[in-house]
Amino acid sequence: MKSSSSPSGSSAALQSSAAAPPQKEVSRSVITLCLVLNVCLSISIVMLNKTVYTYYSFPNMTMTCIHFIFTTIGMVICKMLGIFTPKSLPIGKMIPISLTFCGFVVLTNLSLQTNSVGTYQLIKTMTTPCIIALQTVFYKRSFSTKVKFTLIPISTGVFLNSYFDLRFNILGICYASAGVLVTSLYQVWVGEKQTEFKVNSMQLLYYQAPLSALCVACVVPFFEPVFGVGGLFGPWAYQAIILVSITGIVAFAVNLSIFWIIGNTSPLTYNMVGHLKFCLTLAGGFILFADPLRPVQLGGILLTFSGIVGYTHFKMQEQKVQKEHDLLAEKARKVEEQMEQK
Repeated sequence: MKSSSSPSGSSAALQSSAAAPPQKEVSRSVITLCLVLNVCLSISIVMLNKTVYTYYSFPNMTMTCIHFIFTTIGMVICKMLGIFTPKSLPIGKMIPISLTFCGFVVLTNLSLQTNSVGTYQLIKTMTTPCIIALQTVFYKRSFSTKVKFTLIPISTGVFLNSYFDLRFNILGICYASAGVLVTSLYQVWVGEKQTEFKVNSMQLLYYQAPLSALCVACVVPFFEPVFGVGGLFGPWAYQAIILVSITGIVAFAVNLSIFWIIGNTSPLTYNMVGHLKFCLTLAGGFILFADPLRPVQLGGILLTFSGIVGYTHFKMQEQKVQKEHDLLAEKARKVEEQMEQK
């Protein structure tokens, strides 16, 4: 859950902000299933990455490059299996979104590495209003007041959850703030580019993943060792190699689900799912591992959930109204065509 992330005045704008090219409408049950799958995969990749960083000190950017390579290989396999048909896209126009893709992953990992989980999550909540600002200013999207108001309980709830784990440092804040801007731009572009190029999520990711891998590979030697201890080709325990490989497979699934969700819903919807992941992680730690959870944090979880439920309710209302509007417009168009024929 493309944590939407992410957008999508009222319903028409919300949907058009990330709608893929005209295609068969996806059922709510399929969307729900993909959102749930994304939540599980995203929580898994965070835990796996944190384990690799903590226990093996694997270089951040190198692992990001490996994730892109695994995603590229995964897309090639999908193509060979006939799951999708590639479409020719202009490489020049793909470079900006590939660079933001790199920034999205690298800065997220650096923020996670240098900040506490609370600080990381608190600053990350700014992605939601940043997406709204970007789409409003640069893409002339409009959002209903009801949808905007759902940001209040969500942001407040995340703050209450993060408050007891806040530890600020200048470098960490810089990484996190830059990550917010790049992530917002990336999530908006994922939706907009699918519409602009008239492609689906897999066709776009098929081009973007190898370009992103190449971009990261070019800069890795300037920031991290390649050979010797701590380098990609250095001596690593087989456990580390297996774990990094697993993160690559999960990263492929996460990237694909992000593109699909944003393409079939919106960046804002994906972003909302991201807040849900955070709450579920806290609640799961409390239920499964008896992690301490203060009453204030429990209240924050409930507050965030209420905002997400409100957002979902208002979105469904707006989509229903939009569907009725589209049906009436279609009927009017057919009547007009019949009159012209007469």
